[in-house]
Amino acid sequence: MLEEVQLKKTVLGAAISAAIFANALQAASVEVLDKTHRPAGQFLAYTEFELSGEPLAEGLGLDLDILDPNRADEPTPFDFAAGIESYEYSEEAMYALNYQSTMGPHLVNGPLNMARGGKMETLGKRVIEMAAAVGFPANEVPLNMYPISMPYASGSPEFAGKPDTSVVNGDEVEIRTAKGTEKTVQTVVPAYFRDYKSLAWNPASFDKSFSPAATGGIMLKEVMWAQDFLGGMHVTRTDEEVEADSMKMDQDGVHTLGVSAADGFNGMLLTEISLDKLLMLQNQLGFDGKNLGVKFGPDYDPAKKPVWFASKVAVTEKKVNGVNAVDSLKVTDGASTLRDTWMLLWPVSEIYAFSDQRTANTAQNPAFKAVFDGVPFASAPAANIDGKAGNDVIGSDMFSVASNVSNMLFKNLAALHFNSKAGTFVTSYDDGKQGKQVDTYDAAYSLVALSIFQRSQDALPVGYAAADGGDVDLKSAQGKQALAMIKQQADFIVNNLTGKNGLVFDGVTLGGDVDKSQSLDAQFAAMRGLSVAFLATGDKSYRTAARNIYLAVEKHMFDAKLGTWAAVPGKPTVHTPYTAAAISGGLREAMQQLRNEEGENAPALELQALTERYVSWFRTTINGGMQLAEWMGDSGENQLKGSNSTDTDEDGVPQIIASGGKFGTAMVMAAEAKVSVK
Repeated sequence: MLEEVQLKKTVLGAAISAAIFANALQAASVEVLDKTHRPAGQFLAYTEFELSGEPLAEGLGLDLDILDPNRADEPTPFDFAAGIESYEYSEEAMYALNYQSTMGPHLVNGPLNMARGGKMETLGKRVIEMAAAVGFPANEVPLNMYPISMPYASGSPEFAGKPDTSVVNGDEVEIRTAKGTEKTVQTVVPAYFRDYKSLAWNPASFDKSFSPAATGGIMLKEVMWAQDFLGGMHVTRTDEEVEADSMKMDQDGVHTLGVSAADGFNGMLLTEISLDKLLMLQNQLGFDGKNLGVKFGPDYDPAKKPVWFASKVAVTEKKVNGVNAVDSLKVTDGASTLRDTWMLLWPVSEIYAFSDQRTANTAQNPAFKAVFDGVPFASAPAANIDGKAGNDVIGSDMFSVASNVSNMLFKNLAALHFNSKAGTFVTSYDDGKQGKQVDTYDAAYSLVALSIFQRSQDALPVGYAAADGGDVDLKSAQGKQALAMIKQQADFIVNNLTGKNGLVFDGVTLGGDVDKSQSLDAQFAAMRGLSVAFLATGDKSYRTAARNIYLAVEKHMFDAKLGTWAAVPGKPTVHTPYTAAAISGGLREAMQQLRNEEGENAPALELQALTERYVSWFRTTINGGMQLAEWMGDSGENQLKGSNSTDTDEDGVPQIIASGGKFGTAMVMAAEAKVSVK
């Protein structure tokens, strides 16, 4: 009987969500104002999309095996929007930038390959080595990949030429579209699916500068997916995923690195690309206000001589090996910003945990240890993994570089950006002076980055498990310092940035005026940060504060005609990737940590209500226009034999060849879109 009642609830929930989605689509208008691709905000959003994808759906009880990208809205619209669309958009956008765009120096000319000889042949040999480590046939690597080392600050995602749409036959599949249409179709595979040569973006549009936030954004995506792809092993012969029980399991002749051969290969390449970035940060981009390339090591002390990553460094290009390379670098904005700092600290802390070889971390995943045991990636020197303090050395392996860079970023967060008297982070450090502006969004997300740093230092789980307890807790000195700052910053948000209407303000000038704007961005970012503070400290007052913000958002910002939130109901709201990141992350925290528990009865914080809000927001805003295009396959889009349709799953997101521009647009997000009632 209980199972029957639960089934009825599930079916009813699906019907309600579908009805809300249909009404929202009829009422909403999403106008793209700016298509520019900026990796900083876009990949922060796509990281939140990843975490709000399969991990969220599975955590709420979904059996992922029943998801099918060709069966829209099954088993429910929420399960499909989260487990398929949100999750897959996040992965495919990463490949668009990293493998196809050409928006940055080519990996062949990066520090890792230069150390091996700097030729295309040496990179080719390395790719073959990585493919062999995961049992992936090297001849199945997509043709004409253009892996970039470090991305430029921005560029247009419109293609420079016409994608190659010549086709080969695919499979016969049964599909159910987002409009409920059921049919059997014959798919075909366009040439660009396997050959990326025709998918380069327009180079004339690139802002050829390095930005710490842009680097951090894409590096965060890389390490999140790398941990997913390399978090287990597989039987080489059958490709069956298995849990690793030993770091030497890949040496038994039966098992290979990676949860599958294909995923494992992407995990390898993404790890290689991330390490290239880290080496460039460590060896070339340290800045002391005058000089670029300033060295810093494990003994770095900002009180003696601060070194940071300048907010913008212009790149002069040259051609080496027939592709892009850095010729010279020049600082064009020398400030240290809070956003640059936390957007780097988060991914570098994830990488620290991913590559952690410390002897004290007895809970490290054996599959990760196998990746960094010397083959295919170098292991850390003994001095950097022992239990001794103060004997660390500068290294070039993944763990040593992540340890050095995260240490520098954390110390800068504390020394350059934390006002200890006020108990809050400030947005800038420039010309030797700490600023006085507090931005709620950046302060809240600094809590997220600090939490991941603390967990990585103390050997607690990160990645998909960043809310879980662990078998080990090292209670490190830096971990304790991070927790103290988390508490102070959370208190500041609650006590100094919350208005009488329950919403948070966008910011404040210390010793000055409050910025009384109350954006969607700030509300959901504050929910995200305060929920993390609750998990990190155990202080339930932060959970209560985050719940109250959400209830205020529902009261003051929900637009019933639109079917989702607006800065001012009844008026247009401009959404950016930072808006999308905060809403995705804040809603996920609401479903996982803030929803009603025993004794709590706020209707808006019932799980059913939250999943309905998620579907309505995602389908209205993201599928409605923010997501510019869709790749083939994993998110439900197909090219059909004998059909000219460029939206075969009828979800409103076109294929890349029909997404605007002269030749089409890559599967990434808009920089700005105006959302309003029609």
